[in-house]
Amino acid sequence: MKYYAGKQYFLLLIIPICIAVACSDSKNRSNDEKPNFVFMLTDDQAWNVLGKDGRYTFIQTPNLDQLSREGMVFENAFVTTSLCSPSRACFMTGCYAHKHGVYINSYGDPDPDVPFLPEILRERGYETAFLGKWHMKHGSEPRNGFDYWLSFDGQGKYIDPPLNENGREFTEKGYITDILTDYAIRWIKEPRDKPFCLFLWHKAVHAPFTPAPRDSAAFPDARIPEYDNWYDTMEDKPEWLRRGWMYGVHNKPWRESAGKPVPAKIEPHPWDPRDPRWMNYLRAMLAVDKSYADISKCIEEMKLDDNTIIIFGSDNGFFLGSHQRGDKRLMYEESLRIPLIIKYPGVIEAGSKNNEMVLNIDIAPTLIEFAGGQIPNAMQGKSMVPLLKNKDTRWRKSFLYEYFQESYAPGFVTAVGVRTENYKYIEYPQMINDINELYDLKNDPGEMKNLINSPGYEDLKTEMKKELERIKKEIGYYDPGVYDFDLEYMKSK
Repeated sequence: MKYYAGKQYFLLLIIPICIAVACSDSKNRSNDEKPNFVFMLTDDQAWNVLGKDGRYTFIQTPNLDQLSREGMVFENAFVTTSLCSPSRACFMTGCYAHKHGVYINSYGDPDPDVPFLPEILRERGYETAFLGKWHMKHGSEPRNGFDYWLSFDGQGKYIDPPLNENGREFTEKGYITDILTDYAIRWIKEPRDKPFCLFLWHKAVHAPFTPAPRDSAAFPDARIPEYDNWYDTMEDKPEWLRRGWMYGVHNKPWRESAGKPVPAKIEPHPWDPRDPRWMNYLRAMLAVDKSYADISKCIEEMKLDDNTIIIFGSDNGFFLGSHQRGDKRLMYEESLRIPLIIKYPGVIEAGSKNNEMVLNIDIAPTLIEFAGGQIPNAMQGKSMVPLLKNKDTRWRKSFLYEYFQESYAPGFVTAVGVRTENYKYIEYPQMINDINELYDLKNDPGEMKNLINSPGYEDLKTEMKKELERIKKEIGYYDPGVYDFDLEYMKSK
């Protein structure tokens, strides 16, 4: 009887506590309370440069590594166009470049007739802020859809950057990654009675690779391991790739190389494990890691962390020496793949991973669903909410990639291709007398062997062509023809 009374007393004590906790959690997760969003985007960040990835053992990114332990890491995240302006517009619209109208760098802002994520969130009662690199239409002036604006024209500057804050132009002393972070924290701390969406889109780690002064001498004894596909001779690949590698891809050298001999294969330069370009690129990542740490600390101190979704990604990948290259644009894996981590405490399982093929065009519909909005039919991406909640769902098994030739770098020609889980097929419509590309990603992850003319792959090539045509029709693909460089010359090759 005494034991029973003690147990009864314990239950009387613990039940109110459980009810209080449940009520508190219910309040934090009520249908009426929308989550905040912090969307941090880097520029040209390769998918595998964080400390957690293990490739660059000397780089320490403890804060972003911690984010990966607290959220979900997408191990197959891709962009649909590997170029700054088009990809950034993809994030904002949930649409492919051919649809949102930002076909090439600095061409313009998204077509006003396509959905625009910030405006949709504002309609859902959100306060929105954009800080960082916009890089679509020229000019630093504020864009519609944002309650707060801090940006710069084009690429901006790493040191003492000119800025535009809500229409006020000025120059701020300091390092751009730190400056953007400081302004973002000030904005988060402002009193408000609305949920918020903060776009913190860094200039880092775009060229010219410039680390914060405090990091300029980081990892002095480090040596970068060479990529397995550094020694790509391009022997069985399109001739235009070798021409660009030999003579240059930019306007003048490309034009002047017309008609010059192109070798059947390239002899690779020796790998430089201390290449200062890549060292400074990696050093610039250290300030990005600090940026996330400062933002995360601010959110925690304001007790917003339980109801704030954090998205961390990049606008495209980067070669960093793979295939003897240091850019993006091409439809190879290092150019296509991006880092993507999403955290939402209590909803997304901490430390989880997902292997589905997710795209930059999936971010906008995902945020809209979390905000309780209706995803516009015009959006071509898919909401990732079922994946983030580990629910069974039918997901894509292939996606289309598009790239449109630029006058700035015409040595990268217009491309359209399809990637499935195991294969990749790429067409170059302008290069009618050159070859296309076909890769077995499972057996050749470095994409060293082009199978387009290899015996035994005729059926696969036919299948991939059909899949490409199917997706092109499904998404209304077309080539806007914004820039055709030396088209007559290309037809003659």
